[in-house]
Amino acid sequence: MPDTTTNDQNDQMEQEPQAQDAPESDPVQEQAAQDGEAQLQAQVADLNDRLLRTMAEYDNFRKRSQREKESIYPQATAAAVAQFIPVADTIERALAAPCTDDEYKKGVEMILQNFNDILAKMGVEAFGAPGDAFDPEVHNAVMHVEDAEAGAGSIVEVFQKGYRLGERIIRHAMVKVAN
Repeated sequence: MPDTTTNDQNDQMEQEPQAQDAPESDPVQEQAAQDGEAQLQAQVADLNDRLLRTMAEYDNFRKRSQREKESIYPQATAAAVAQFIPVADTIERALAAPCTDDEYKKGVEMILQNFNDILAKMGVEAFGAPGDAFDPEVHNAVMHVEDAEAGAGSIVEVFQKGYRLGERIIRHAMVKVAN
Protein backbone atom coordinates (compact mmCIF):
# COMPACT_ATOMS: atom_id res chain seq x y z
CA MET A 1 0.00 0.00 0.00
CA PRO A 2 1.33 3.36 -0.80
CA ASP A 3 2.36 5.66 1.88
CA THR A 4 -0.33 8.31 2.49
CA THR A 5 2.07 10.67 4.13
CA THR A 6 4.07 10.76 0.95
CA ASN A 7 0.98 11.62 -1.03
CA ASP A 8 0.11 14.36 1.41
CA GLN A 9 3.59 15.76 1.14
CA ASN A 10 3.40 15.67 -2.66
CA ASP A 11 0.05 17.46 -2.57
CA GLN A 12 1.51 20.14 -0.31
CA MET A 13 4.50 20.58 -2.59
CA GLU A 14 2.22 20.97 -5.60
CA GLN A 15 0.14 23.56 -3.79
CA GLU A 16 3.11 25.59 -2.63
CA PRO A 17 4.34 26.42 -6.13
CA GLN A 18 0.84 27.53 -7.03
CA ALA A 19 0.82 29.87 -4.10
CA GLN A 20 4.18 31.21 -5.18
CA ASP A 21 2.84 31.76 -8.74
CA ALA A 22 0.01 33.98 -7.48
CA PRO A 23 0.80 37.61 -8.30
CA GLU A 24 1.90 39.72 -5.48
CA SER A 25 0.73 43.27 -5.15
CA ASP A 26 3.43 45.03 -7.13
CA PRO A 27 2.95 48.85 -7.08
CA VAL A 28 4.90 49.27 -10.33
CA GLN A 29 2.59 46.91 -12.19
CA GLU A 30 -0.51 48.54 -10.69
CA GLN A 31 0.75 51.99 -11.72
CA ALA A 32 1.46 50.73 -15.26
CA ALA A 33 -2.05 49.28 -15.48
CA GLN A 34 -3.56 52.56 -14.26
CA ASP A 35 -1.43 54.54 -16.72
CA GLY A 36 -2.54 52.26 -19.56
CA GLU A 37 -6.18 52.68 -18.55
CA ALA A 38 -5.75 56.46 -18.33
CA GLN A 39 -4.20 56.49 -21.81
CA LEU A 40 -7.10 54.47 -23.17
CA GLN A 41 -9.61 56.80 -21.55
CA ALA A 42 -7.77 59.80 -23.01
CA GLN A 43 -7.84 58.18 -26.45
CA VAL A 44 -11.57 57.46 -26.10
CA ALA A 45 -12.21 61.07 -25.06
CA ASP A 46 -10.11 62.35 -27.98
CA LEU A 47 -11.92 60.11 -30.46
CA ASN A 48 -15.31 61.16 -29.06
CA ASP A 49 -14.30 64.81 -29.41
CA ARG A 50 -13.16 64.26 -33.00
CA LEU A 51 -16.40 62.41 -33.77
CA LEU A 52 -18.50 65.25 -32.37
CA ARG A 53 -16.51 67.82 -34.35
CA THR A 54 -16.86 65.78 -37.54
CA MET A 55 -20.60 65.44 -36.96
CA ALA A 56 -20.89 69.20 -36.40
CA GLU A 57 -18.88 69.92 -39.57
CA TYR A 58 -21.12 67.58 -41.56
CA ASP A 59 -24.25 69.22 -40.13
CA ASN A 60 -22.91 72.68 -41.04
CA PHE A 61 -22.04 71.46 -44.54
CA ARG A 62 -25.53 70.01 -44.97
CA LYS A 63 -27.18 73.26 -43.83
CA ARG A 64 -24.92 75.37 -46.05
CA SER A 65 -25.67 73.14 -49.05
CA GLN A 66 -29.40 73.45 -48.38
CA ARG A 67 -29.16 77.26 -48.19
CA GLU A 68 -27.17 77.36 -51.43
CA LYS A 69 -29.66 75.09 -53.14
CA GLU A 70 -32.55 77.28 -51.98
CA SER A 71 -30.84 80.44 -53.25
CA ILE A 72 -29.98 79.05 -56.68
CA TYR A 73 -33.57 79.07 -58.01
CA PRO A 74 -34.23 82.77 -57.33
CA GLN A 75 -30.82 83.70 -58.74
CA ALA A 76 -31.36 81.66 -61.90
CA THR A 77 -34.91 82.98 -62.29
CA ALA A 78 -33.75 86.58 -61.87
CA ALA A 79 -30.98 86.07 -64.44
CA ALA A 80 -33.40 84.54 -66.96
CA VAL A 81 -36.04 87.22 -66.40
CA ALA A 82 -33.42 89.95 -66.84
CA GLN A 83 -32.80 88.59 -70.34
CA PHE A 84 -36.53 88.64 -71.24
CA ILE A 85 -37.39 92.09 -69.88
CA PRO A 86 -36.19 93.91 -73.03
CA VAL A 87 -38.70 91.81 -75.00
CA ALA A 88 -41.51 93.18 -72.79
CA ASP A 89 -40.17 96.71 -73.33
CA THR A 90 -40.26 96.20 -77.10
CA ILE A 91 -43.82 94.87 -76.99
CA GLU A 92 -44.92 97.85 -74.87
CA ARG A 93 -43.30 100.26 -77.36
CA ALA A 94 -45.10 98.47 -80.19
CA LEU A 95 -48.40 99.02 -78.38
CA ALA A 96 -47.60 102.70 -77.82
CA ALA A 97 -46.88 103.26 -81.52
CA PRO A 98 -49.74 104.54 -83.66
CA CYS A 99 -51.55 101.70 -85.42
CA THR A 100 -54.63 101.69 -87.62
CA ASP A 101 -55.15 97.92 -87.57
CA ASP A 102 -57.16 97.08 -84.44
CA GLU A 103 -56.71 93.32 -84.90
CA TYR A 104 -52.96 93.74 -84.99
CA LYS A 105 -53.02 95.90 -81.85
CA LYS A 106 -55.28 93.39 -80.08
CA GLY A 107 -52.85 90.57 -80.94
CA VAL A 108 -49.89 92.51 -79.53
CA GLU A 109 -51.90 93.26 -76.36
CA MET A 110 -52.61 89.53 -75.96
CA ILE A 111 -48.92 88.72 -76.35
CA LEU A 112 -48.01 91.30 -73.71
CA GLN A 113 -50.72 89.99 -71.38
CA ASN A 114 -49.43 86.41 -71.75
CA PHE A 115 -45.91 87.61 -71.10
CA ASN A 116 -46.99 89.47 -67.95
CA ASP A 117 -49.00 86.43 -66.75
CA ILE A 118 -45.93 84.22 -67.09
CA LEU A 119 -43.82 86.72 -65.15
CA ALA A 120 -46.48 86.84 -62.42
CA LYS A 121 -46.50 83.02 -62.17
CA MET A 122 -42.74 83.16 -61.67
CA GLY A 123 -43.20 85.66 -58.83
CA VAL A 124 -41.94 88.65 -60.80
CA GLU A 125 -43.75 91.94 -60.37
CA ALA A 126 -43.40 95.20 -62.24
CA PHE A 127 -43.19 98.50 -60.35
CA GLY A 128 -42.84 102.18 -61.04
CA ALA A 129 -45.99 104.05 -62.01
CA PRO A 130 -46.72 107.77 -62.30
CA GLY A 131 -47.81 109.13 -58.93
CA ASP A 132 -45.75 106.66 -56.88
CA ALA A 133 -43.33 108.08 -54.34
CA PHE A 134 -39.72 108.11 -55.52
CA ASP A 135 -37.58 105.50 -53.73
CA PRO A 136 -33.87 105.59 -54.58
CA GLU A 137 -33.60 101.91 -53.61
CA VAL A 138 -35.79 100.84 -56.53
CA HIS A 139 -35.96 103.85 -58.88
CA ASN A 140 -33.33 105.61 -60.99
CA ALA A 141 -34.18 109.27 -61.41
CA VAL A 142 -33.01 110.25 -64.88
CA MET A 143 -34.79 113.62 -64.91
CA HIS A 144 -36.10 116.16 -62.40
CA VAL A 145 -38.87 118.59 -63.32
CA GLU A 146 -40.79 121.34 -61.59
CA ASP A 147 -44.41 120.22 -61.49
CA ALA A 148 -46.93 122.12 -59.36
CA GLU A 149 -49.60 119.43 -59.77
CA ALA A 150 -47.38 116.52 -58.69
CA GLY A 151 -46.10 116.44 -55.14
CA ALA A 152 -42.39 116.80 -54.49
CA GLY A 153 -40.62 113.48 -54.72
CA SER A 154 -43.33 111.79 -56.73
CA ILE A 155 -42.86 110.06 -60.07
CA VAL A 156 -44.15 112.10 -63.00
CA GLU A 157 -43.22 109.79 -65.88
CA VAL A 158 -41.86 106.24 -66.21
CA PHE A 159 -39.37 105.64 -69.01
CA GLN A 160 -38.72 102.01 -68.12
CA LYS A 161 -40.63 99.88 -65.62
CA GLY A 162 -38.71 98.18 -62.85
CA TYR A 163 -39.01 94.50 -62.00
CA ARG A 164 -38.48 92.58 -58.78
CA LEU A 165 -38.52 88.94 -57.75
CA GLY A 166 -39.49 88.85 -54.10
CA GLU A 167 -37.11 91.30 -52.43
CA ARG A 168 -34.53 91.07 -55.23
CA ILE A 169 -34.51 93.96 -57.70
CA ILE A 170 -34.04 92.61 -61.21
CA ARG A 171 -34.10 96.02 -62.86
CA HIS A 172 -34.56 99.48 -61.38
CA ALA A 173 -37.30 101.67 -62.83
CA MET A 174 -36.08 104.68 -64.83
CA VAL A 175 -38.28 107.65 -63.93
CA LYS A 176 -38.78 111.41 -64.10
CA VAL A 177 -39.27 112.89 -60.63
CA ALA A 178 -41.04 116.09 -59.56
CA ASN A 179 -39.11 118.54 -57.36
